[in-house]
Amino acid sequence: MKAQVLTAENGPAGFELQEVPDLVAGPGQVLVDIKSCGVCFPDLLMSQGKYQLRPPLPFTPGTEVAGVVRTAPDDSGFAPGDRVLVMSMLGGFAEQVLAVPQQLFPMPEQLTFDEGAAMGINFQTALFALKLRAQTAPGEVVAVLGAAGGVGVASILVAKAMGAKVIAVVHRTGAEEMLRGLGADEVVQLADGWKDRVLELSEGGVDVLIDPVGGEVFDDALRTVAPDGRYVVIGFAAGGIPTVKLNRVLFRNIAVVGAAWGEYIRTHPDVPGLLHDELVEMIDAGMRPPVNSTYALADLPQALADLAEGRVRGKAVVTVAE
Repeated sequence: MKAQVLTAENGPAGFELQEVPDLVAGPGQVLVDIKSCGVCFPDLLMSQGKYQLRPPLPFTPGTEVAGVVRTAPDDSGFAPGDRVLVMSMLGGFAEQVLAVPQQLFPMPEQLTFDEGAAMGINFQTALFALKLRAQTAPGEVVAVLGAAGGVGVASILVAKAMGAKVIAVVHRTGAEEMLRGLGADEVVQLADGWKDRVLELSEGGVDVLIDPVGGEVFDDALRTVAPDGRYVVIGFAAGGIPTVKLNRVLFRNIAVVGAAWGEYIRTHPDVPGLLHDELVEMIDAGMRPPVNSTYALADLPQALADLAEGRVRGKAVVTVAE
């Protein structure tokens, strides 16, 4: 089979498209033929040796798999031909992957394989952040930083499905039509006095702020959170890890909470299944994971380079097989 193999931790340039032996399922394993695999920020960090999961070289990254079961144990709950999503953690940028049944979820019938792959980490993270960590209620105002990125897009869609009003905050120009098409009620450019504009649109402050960006915007972003509001830290895509002055948290009665989905599920392994069930309900009600860019398996390095350089709006997916 073909696989993109990371041979050096120097970013996208470290990949080689190789012919490797077909996989053989061991006891308790499910063998899946991969159709599509999402491209996410952890994949990029892994290629640079900067992610918390750092397997020995060489290896194949890729954790957002959509595919078809080839073989499965009789007691696994899955059968050959089933369309599935796989939280593989590794191995997704290839033509086959092995997983245990707990890593598999039925793929909603309404979705294409590309859409299924786009439903992976970003949507799990968005629902985890908005529901479990921020306890977002219908009618609340949610601001989303980095709104044109993968987590940002997923957060807009999930927040709207939860009945929230959404203010999308974006530094890239030309994304407003896309963001409004996703359901954002308001779109604010970082370059245009964004803090005051968010305060105006939210009538004094947002109830929930979703931040996958970090960096220099943190201080102003914290000032946009209303009393009793929740500031949810998802990541640091801008590169800088900010610090918080606790007097602002204390005297305004706001909460700063972390939403590290990958770390959380290590100690709460049932959570992905619960989140998946709720996401499926949202899909049944009409939500669709958008696919904004597609790449062939051979072009994975370009996909990761585009992600690193901010050229991907929304979600990129590698299409492995038709």
